[in-house]
Amino acid sequence: MAKSRFEYVKSFERENFLLPQTHIVIRVDGKGFHKFSETYGFEKPNDARALAVMNRTAHTMMEQFPDIVLSYGDSDEYSFLLRKDCELFERREMKLISTFASFMSVNYVMHWNVEFPEKPIQNERLPTFDARAVVYPNAEVVRDYFSWRQVDCHINNLYNTSFWGLIQKCNMTRQDAENELKGTLSKDKN
Repeated sequence: MAKSRFEYVKSFERENFLLPQTHIVIRVDGKGFHKFSETYGFEKPNDARALAVMNRTAHTMMEQFPDIVLSYGDSDEYSFLLRKDCELFERREMKLISTFASFMSVNYVMHWNVEFPEKPIQNERLPTFDARAVVYPNAEVVRDYFSWRQVDCHINNLYNTSFWGLIQKCNMTRQDAENELKGTLSKDKN
């Protein structure tokens, strides 16, 4: 930045540097993907092509950022585990999450046409992602984090598979299917 009398405005900026030698997980999540999936007519309960776009995008993320050692995704979200000694962007939180969210958004659009050549993305309904970064102190907590995401995926997928099965195979309305599943346990849905 050039030296000027206005340079003082930089003193208002605050950087949050993530703790060194901790595990960083960046979770990227689709914004408004319920409406997005309706706009583009995703198959329910799981659209294989939409999931392929997410997987291609995550793969590109891993190629672009060698500090990513593990990624896990379901639906419209992906979690990326960075190496414990990662120094990407000097571990600046805002730089990490803004870069990951924008990179995910741009690459999702880039990979869209591979799976959906007949459905061009409309300017009125663009896919966007937000991101958060969390630091974890040790490998055990990281394992528990990914276990939590996997359990959440299973619960959501089990519910959605049952919900859409009632609608598609039993000709129930959305409200009737929701009422049918209210108060049920996982064993009731299997």
